[in-house]
Amino acid sequence: MIRNLIFDFGGVLINLDLEAVPKGLLEFGMEMPGQGLLQVSQHYEKGLVNTREFLEGVSEVVQGSQISDVERIWNQTIADFPLQRLEFLERLKESGRFRMFLLSNTNELHMEEVQKTMGSTTYDRFCSCFDGFYLSHELGMRKPDREIFQFVLNKNTLLPEQTLFIDDTEEHIISASTLGIKTWHLKVGEEDILQLPDKLH
Repeated sequence: MIRNLIFDFGGVLINLDLEAVPKGLLEFGMEMPGQGLLQVSQHYEKGLVNTREFLEGVSEVVQGSQISDVERIWNQTIADFPLQRLEFLERLKESGRFRMFLLSNTNELHMEEVQKTMGSTTYDRFCSCFDGFYLSHELGMRKPDREIFQFVLNKNTLLPEQTLFIDDTEEHIISASTLGIKTWHLKVGEEDILQLPDKLH
């Protein structure tokens, strides 16, 4: 029986515009993020560089850009947070059936943008749905590394076989599965977290 729910954030709960950064880079003549940009963004997600270092590093790679350009383009990834998903999470919490956790690969800038997008009242309601709120840049770990899943299990004394992890990235799902965690690979655009009750039977 599933007693614990671990939710990814971006794509699963809040909508993302995954084309925003590639489109933004086109303004400066870059067709695709290179390996260097991907690496620095992953370091930022792990908290290995701070926000200033991240913005300066990307600005140096993206010729002709200013730090303000990088911040604007980066934050355009954050889209809307449908109210029905928040209400669904609140109903789940109120049911008392599950312990609920958030586990997200994210960074300081995006979380600041999330709070602006949601507004303080909605953001507080959102946070209160969870028994644990785990962000990669605060933990120094990121998915799909097994250590971040093991950390959440150990920290909260969760049994993998009683835990369902929901994520839209297959690589993360595979990693969690190796620890015995039950998984739902949510396909964005085809499925919605509101369908979770169907996955619990």
